[in-house]
Amino acid sequence: MNNDVLICRCQEVTRQEIIEAIRDGATTVDGVKRRTRAGMGLCQGKTCGRLIQRIIAEETGQSPAEVLPQYARMPVRPIEIGKFRDKAPGEE
Repeated sequence: MNNDVLICRCQEVTRQEIIEAIRDGATTVDGVKRRTRAGMGLCQGKTCGRLIQRIIAEETGQSPAEVLPQYARMPVRPIEIGKFRDKAPGEE
């Protein structure tokens, strides 16, 4: 596979950048994510996560099952504090 190919389309991270992160010490998908921002785009790694996992396996000689997948976190969005209190029907 060509090293100039985009692995993370959301953040425009190439295979070469991922390989460099692995050679710099990243051994997990989260480690690559911290170094390259791969997996931090709109899809939150749903498109590129497995590809990154496979590249880590290839570069480190592990099987893909041995490479830890990315740690999934819930998206954070602002919410009005009033949404947390119980309201009676018809109450604003």
